[in-house]
Amino acid sequence: MFKNYLKIAFRNLLKTKGFSAINIMGLAVGLTACFLIFLYVKFELSYDAFHSKADRIYKIVADVKTPTEVLTSDRPAWAVPPSMKNDFPEVEAAVRLAQDQVLIRKDDIKIQQDDVAWADSSFFTVFDFKLLKGDPKTVLKDQYSAVLSEKAANKYFGKKDPVGQTILIRDDGRTTKVTGLMKDMPENSQFRAEVLISMTTQTQDLARGVDSVWGGYWPLGYVLLKPGADPKALQAKLPAFLERRNGTEMKNSQMFPTLSLEPLRDVYLRSTRNNQKSGNIVNVYIFSVIAVFILLIACINFINLTTARASERAKEVGIRKVVGAEKHQLTKQFIGESIIICLIAFLFSVLFSWLLLPLFNQLAGKTISSGIFDQPSYLITLFAAAIAIGLLAGLYPAFVLSSFRPVVVLKGKFTTGTRGIFLRKALVVSQFTISIALIISTIIVYNQMTFMRNQELGFSKDQVMVVGTNRDKGKDAFKQALTGIPAVKSVSLASAVPGSGNNIAYTQIRNIKGDMQVANLDVYFVDFDYIDQYKIKTVAGRTFSKDFGTDTTQAMVLNEAAVKMFGYSSPDQIIGKKFDQWGREGQVIGVVKDFHFRSLQQPIKPLSMRIEPGNTDFVSIKVSANNLPATIAEVERKWKETIPNRPFSYFFMDEFFDRQYRVEERFGKLFLNFAVLAIFISCLGLLGLASYSTIQRTKEIGIRKVLGASTSNIVNLLSKDFLKLILVSAVIAFPVAWLAMNRWLQDFAYRIGVSWWVFVLAGALATFIALCTISFQAIRAALANPVKTLRTE
Repeated sequence: MFKNYLKIAFRNLLKTKGFSAINIMGLAVGLTACFLIFLYVKFELSYDAFHSKADRIYKIVADVKTPTEVLTSDRPAWAVPPSMKNDFPEVEAAVRLAQDQVLIRKDDIKIQQDDVAWADSSFFTVFDFKLLKGDPKTVLKDQYSAVLSEKAANKYFGKKDPVGQTILIRDDGRTTKVTGLMKDMPENSQFRAEVLISMTTQTQDLARGVDSVWGGYWPLGYVLLKPGADPKALQAKLPAFLERRNGTEMKNSQMFPTLSLEPLRDVYLRSTRNNQKSGNIVNVYIFSVIAVFILLIACINFINLTTARASERAKEVGIRKVVGAEKHQLTKQFIGESIIICLIAFLFSVLFSWLLLPLFNQLAGKTISSGIFDQPSYLITLFAAAIAIGLLAGLYPAFVLSSFRPVVVLKGKFTTGTRGIFLRKALVVSQFTISIALIISTIIVYNQMTFMRNQELGFSKDQVMVVGTNRDKGKDAFKQALTGIPAVKSVSLASAVPGSGNNIAYTQIRNIKGDMQVANLDVYFVDFDYIDQYKIKTVAGRTFSKDFGTDTTQAMVLNEAAVKMFGYSSPDQIIGKKFDQWGREGQVIGVVKDFHFRSLQQPIKPLSMRIEPGNTDFVSIKVSANNLPATIAEVERKWKETIPNRPFSYFFMDEFFDRQYRVEERFGKLFLNFAVLAIFISCLGLLGLASYSTIQRTKEIGIRKVLGASTSNIVNLLSKDFLKLILVSAVIAFPVAWLAMNRWLQDFAYRIGVSWWVFVLAGALATFIALCTISFQAIRAALANPVKTLRTE
């Protein structure tokens, strides 16, 4: 019997190659899209799951309240983690991790190593990063000890064993011993470090005394709680802990931190502290919903395309029933055919996934999976999904086909009830509701990305080449040497460039009431040329000038946001007001127009600027666009002459600033691709219903043509019912899409409004796509010879 079912199934597939191909490809594309989204979602949810103690690891974060604002920091003060370990018995271990850039040399190799972290000796006790060589308890215990990743070890030592060897770190070449070798940190880790250096190097030598500092917020802090310890109970004790340890200093500085504990597994997707959002749980939810929609659309297609062929198989069912076939036998046969189609689609989806995975990794901007066979359980899940779709999606067609009355269908009077017609129309409405919502969402995502790219930044970033010096003593000589290059228009030095991050400075400025108001301001240390070079506009007072000797020690320039912070309604009012910042006193000499020194996802914050040559790092070089490679080569030559002990590296401001939007761009591209797939699969479903409707009305069409109906009349007749379905879909989709995208836009400080034309355009596109799909069948039916369609009458 099974052999007979199989033979009939394949015979029917081959008999209707077109329908079979559409059915199989629709399912295959749907399964492929769902599988890729499944890989993405699993990967995003897997961040830091490989740590065996992840459920007991908590990140220490702080909300620092001042008389002016509340700062949300993703890290505690230096002294907090070790003090918590000493004061609370429920804390099993504490670890600090400070990310940095360090110059590392080994013989002739010199690299400005970006992925460096200073780490406490408890690092490998708390976290499960695999240590290939070395004792996890001692590798980071001594001063000037380091652990290299496999990648870093290969850079500096090639195939030689690095353990026991030495490297030189920093400008002054501090000898550091390699005490361990670790496996490269996995992609799904929040931490990205190729070199770990012992924190005792900082606390006992380079920055002695920081273990007792309660106001510096540089290193990340984590605690490992003992089994059974209650994090909420521990967090409730932290205010008293801070008061006991740091109460006097908090009152004197008027800075009152509140400490909180964030579960390690929540940090990547849910934390937005310090504006350092890495992942986005909302995006994970969005893609999960899209996956469900695509799978749903694929199932709907299957039902529609199968029932569209019901009339073609009606006589086959009638004959089988006449010769003794039972209903349950026919049901099994049709469900079996459904499962076979799904299994074929599964094989195609495996092939498509294998081919598309590299491209998908590229779109995602990370290695979601190195191969679809890396996780066999995922393929088993895909296989089970295919079987389930075949079973569930095949139930309705199976029961419909097996319920035909042989007396009726053998007389050629096969018709479908109103409930069946209503169900198919409801399914198409569901499909196009999803499709229209996705079209609207895609347009809004694209418009938001365009808006962010075209937004007025408040500074000039074109043709600016930036070289990081890491405060090398030769930076001033390098700047001076650059002025002799004809293609160099201007040069400036600063501690930061827009988008690169900056310091937060404890500041007091006389406010509108005459009081010295405490605030924590972003601060740029600049030279005399910086503001002019970036074409930042002055709105009050003046900028720094060499004509005023006190500008190097007693002058400050603020932005408009800072003026408002201190209560002034006009920038002119703050000119001449006293400031005290990190022990440096003076007067505010000017106010510049607000400019976006951070991402457009964040509102412009108060900013201060001061002349501080010793704290400058970045050399900004305005260059001519003509013969750019030659200019870069000349800049590099000047670098080697003035800063020979440090590797040369650079970036261009426009490219650097644009990188801030890569996460959103990748989301937009992924969203667009999956939206197109969903719309494509929806069109296949509409094609099925159009085909079904055309078959049902074949003789009606023939009679109309005999009576003089034109081709356009027939196309309009067959299309108008579908256009009504599109209209219903639009009415449902518009409010749903508006609510969803309005919520998504809330993550952006600067965002577009959702205009009415977006909905009109989406409805028009959906109508156009539907008409193109329907017209294929409608025109084909309208052009058919009525003699053939009426021959049986």
